[in-house]
Amino acid sequence: MKLWGDYKHPVLPCQALMMYEGLMNTQKKLIAGNWKMNGNLADAKALAEALGNPSNADVCICPPYVHLGVVATAKSQGIALGAQDCSLKDNGAFTGDISAPMLKEMGCSYVILGHSERRSYHAESSTQVAEKAKKAHAAGLVTIICVGETEEERVSGIQNQVVTTQLAKSIPDTANAQNLVIAYEPVWAIGTGKTATLDDIKDMHAVIREFLKEKLDNSSAIRILYGGSVKADNAKEILAAPNVDGALVGGASLKADQFLTIIDAA
Repeated sequence: MKLWGDYKHPVLPCQALMMYEGLMNTQKKLIAGNWKMNGNLADAKALAEALGNPSNADVCICPPYVHLGVVATAKSQGIALGAQDCSLKDNGAFTGDISAPMLKEMGCSYVILGHSERRSYHAESSTQVAEKAKKAHAAGLVTIICVGETEEERVSGIQNQVVTTQLAKSIPDTANAQNLVIAYEPVWAIGTGKTATLDDIKDMHAVIREFLKEKLDNSSAIRILYGGSVKADNAKEILAAPNVDGALVGGASLKADQFLTIIDAA
């Protein structure tokens, strides 16, 4: 890689900025599969093995807690392991909880936090998401923090305010470009078959990028994923949109052929 001093001709400030931004945006896209509460042990093992060793994108799969062990053994070294949530606590009398250090010990590199299903079904607040993220960062995990508006909020025209408020309250002061990924998932497009238009995606990802720019150093290196009925037949178009640095995939990540097509689209 050339340094600025390696160029024979003078480099204007604007040219240097363009070169710098080009270098910053050369990282691979991240394709994360959220398996949610699906499959048995045999299914999990077979799916992990079927994904092989993709090289054109960073890939992370997030099975249910009870399948982490078998998936960690069955997957290739080129695929990262992630969890779907973690506890607010590191240890103690918290029946049913799984702590961030436990996940790290199981081989996890990532953890999804603040998914709309957690926010809705478990009344999880953005403040709690931030506290969980602190625990995850302390354990050495990369957090995929989810944000997104409901259909009612979008119809009301307040989607930008909703998402930036979620970001402000969900991202802790421990976050940086190395341990933070943002996933924009419009709630109305999760598991419904509905997909945001490309303009919807471009606009919101630009809003998120601007927010990150104002709040965090080296923000251009933070990947912003799109999630919400990402499928084999729409992934290429979505992943080509500006500020879309990958995808958080739900149902399609449970079928190896579809998930591999999405990975290839990256």
